[in-house]
Amino acid sequence: MRPLIRLFFFVLRRLLMPFMLLYAALSKPKPVSRDAAVQAQVDADCKGLTLYQFNTCPFCIKVKKEVHRLALPITMANIQKDSNAKQKLQQEGGKSQVPCLHIVDHDGNEQWLYESAEINRYLQQRFAA
Repeated sequence: MRPLIRLFFFVLRRLLMPFMLLYAALSKPKPVSRDAAVQAQVDADCKGLTLYQFNTCPFCIKVKKEVHRLALPITMANIQKDSNAKQKLQQEGGKSQVPCLHIVDHDGNEQWLYESAEINRYLQQRFAA
């Protein structure tokens, strides 16, 4: 039964993929504008952030729209195309759920944020202009 369910969702994802990609491309919000010095600081702060995602996940699209709106140069790790990223997410993050924001602060402390609403709230609190 489990392989049948997996096959169903695989086919469903393949059928919906073009629509999800089109929606993601057409619904991008306008990015915020910052002074060059402020944007340079934001760019530096984003070096410790990695978003584990895949392109047709609706929750990932929600987070990527917020990343675009806030003009954040966050590293994107596509777990469907990068087996190393998927393995790191499973081993270090503890789950293979996406979206997941991996945060490494200046002291080297790591945090793994799951849930799109929680990730967006974190990004808004930390980077909202």
